[in-house]
Amino acid sequence: QVQLVESGGGLVQAGGSLRLSCAASGIIASTNAMGWYRQPPRKQRELVAIITSGGDINYLESVKGRFTISRDNAKNTVYLQMNSLKPEDTAVYFCSFRNYYGSSVRSSYSDYWGQGTQVTVSS
Repeated sequence: QVQLVESGGGLVQAGGSLRLSCAASGIIASTNAMGWYRQPPRKQRELVAIITSGGDINYLESVKGRFTISRDNAKNTVYLQMNSLKPEDTAVYFCSFRNYYGSSVRSSYSDYWGQGTQVTVSS
């Protein structure tokens, strides 16, 4: 089992910045991935950014150049620095953690989720 504790989020004006943090604890596999998803009002959840234990990173196209994901492996913590925020970034942001049972990202896995944190960007 993995427990996730999120922090950050809140209300910010368009053009502003916020930083989200998520600390993982429990049984952490050596091959894993930490990331952020978001769910805007009345829309489906979407992947915002993800970073693997090997350092591979992927971003949602609409946040490239504005958001930066990073991780501190010693603290099992992932960060999402969000700059130049837009009203369309308004959503509940969820931290995710994926434990892989093997040494490859093609291995079977288990997913864990944070409780979600609200990010609201006013125009």
